[in-house]
Amino acid sequence: MSVENINWYPGHMKKTRELIQDNLKLVDVVVELLDARIPVSSKNPIIDELVGGKPRIIVLNKSDLADSNVNKAWKSYLERNNDKNDDNEGQVEKTKVVLVDSMHGKGIKELMSVMQSMEDKINKDRVRQKKLRLMIVGVPNVGKSSLINRLTGRKATKTGDKPGVTKGKQWLTLENGMQLLDTPGILWPKFEDPNVGLALAFCGSIKEEILDKETLALRLIEKLQVEYPNLLMERYKLDELSEEGLENMDNIAMKRGFIMSGKRIDYERCARTVLDEFRSGLIGLISLERPEER
Repeated sequence: MSVENINWYPGHMKKTRELIQDNLKLVDVVVELLDARIPVSSKNPIIDELVGGKPRIIVLNKSDLADSNVNKAWKSYLERNNDKNDDNEGQVEKTKVVLVDSMHGKGIKELMSVMQSMEDKINKDRVRQKKLRLMIVGVPNVGKSSLINRLTGRKATKTGDKPGVTKGKQWLTLENGMQLLDTPGILWPKFEDPNVGLALAFCGSIKEEILDKETLALRLIEKLQVEYPNLLMERYKLDELSEEGLENMDNIAMKRGFIMSGKRIDYERCARTVLDEFRSGLIGLISLERPEER
């Protein structure tokens, strides 16, 4: 299947949508998890449709893998463009955006502080205080399980580097007593913009079995040679870059010794290496989307 025609909507995605719809009324706040490297492509339009005016915290996860300057720009952009009217006060409620690295715990204290402020607001005029109830949502492989494990202070959910690890809803108790509803990752029926499908595939949010890995890696190289040429050259010890992505891929393979019998290039091994090293941050801190492109 080509990257231009990704149509990926298995049955469990439909069930997840229904789960969110059915349980939204039970929570006070929605925590929307985005991939800091691709905030646009990892922002599921179905979530906006389902959540509506419910208070929301936007978490830019994997910020440690993204360009720090672009992270700051996204935080500012999302805060400006996601403000909502507060029905209770008739005022504009500022959307909270938090940069997080859930694997290493960076940003967790700030996130907990934001959640505590929201709980305090809910309890402002209540005689009987209540604990905040949250729902966490996001696309597959955006780091929900790692974030939840940080918030609960224990290994509460199964984590993995492949999309689709979380199978059903789970109510979990945070260290401060707040209740959190975890949901499986949810994609949407079809990517109208092929660049969205590509970005999600680059970051591992779509199962690789439905994609041509070699073509995917080639497309990533083509993007990096334009936007992050120095990082690409440094990581793979290239003296120069060609304007042709395939030639750069050939040179990367030769530098790494990915050569088969008959001096044929092992494109599968090269593709796997480039994708893995991008996803783990070994190529460098890279943001594939920027606010100014909006």
